[in-house]
Amino acid sequence: MTQTATAKLKLFISYSHEDEKLKNELDKHLIMLKRSDKIEVWNDRQLIAGEEWDSGIRNEMQHADIILLLISADFNNSEYIWKEELAHAMDRHAKGTARVVPVILRKCEWKDMPYSKLQALPRNAKPVSEYADKDDAFTEIAVGIRTLVDTMLSKK
Repeated sequence: MTQTATAKLKLFISYSHEDEKLKNELDKHLIMLKRSDKIEVWNDRQLIAGEEWDSGIRNEMQHADIILLLISADFNNSEYIWKEELAHAMDRHAKGTARVVPVILRKCEWKDMPYSKLQALPRNAKPVSEYADKDDAFTEIAVGIRTLVDTMLSKK
């Protein structure tokens, strides 16, 4: 295994399926981090036929270095995300075993959520949906994630 391959960080994306189109756009903007072999991105659409989805998701979350929370009213409304993914993500963040990053996709009430104490992306927690050009928002998010990844890799 090469030195670069051992340094690759695992990034888990927690999102509501109602936000899948925006999740796919974000994924496109992370391509340079993937191609530079700095990150490996996982989301639940990568589960394969016959795999138990709950244990598959838990396993991937347990091994993630970075957990992105794609925030929207649908994300906050999901019982599964609330009880399973968010609770696990915040626990790992509190223990220092993963870095959790809220990404504000759409305008919603989130100031009292467990993740509200964390620095969000894009800058100033402006929702992606409020940008005139969504590519500007996703580029800003990708730059923020690159900074985090480079910082984490420099400490390994």
